[in-house]
Amino acid sequence: MVAARDVVTSLRDRAWAAAAEVTDPEVPVLTIADLGVLRDVTETPDGVEVLITPTYSGCAAMGVIAIEVELALARAGIPGRVRTVLTPAWTTDWMSEDGRRKLLEYGIAPPGKGSGRRALFGTDEVACPRCGSDDTAVLAEFGSTSCKALWRCRTCREPFDYFKCH
Repeated sequence: MVAARDVVTSLRDRAWAAAAEVTDPEVPVLTIADLGVLRDVTETPDGVEVLITPTYSGCAAMGVIAIEVELALARAGIPGRVRTVLTPAWTTDWMSEDGRRKLLEYGIAPPGKGSGRRALFGTDEVACPRCGSDDTAVLAEFGSTSCKALWRCRTCREPFDYFKCH
């Protein structure tokens, strides 16, 4: 019988674990794994290739994320490269439940589970992350970053960011 400490972790698993710890520079409470931006890790003859998908095609944070992933791999002693892939397009459905919880605790209203692309054809109902009221209204389609909208709660009167559905 093999003891747990004797189990060898694959190169892919080690690389995934290293990359998964990289945080989003725009929302530092989230990792790229929480966001679903970390798509895949494959072994190559030279090490690994990490695939990342931006939350939207013009995301300014992707350059920083790619560099941070390369640094995380280097710190773990893993040779590798990062490649950005645009298809399939990222959706908020890829966000983890832990990521949604972290957003809420940080004061950003998370997208509803399963809302993803379907939200493009309906009206968002967003609960205030501070008081929980559903009596909210959009103030601006873009908040502190392009992936968030600025909303206001009519109950507690506080403004807040909402992580938009994609």
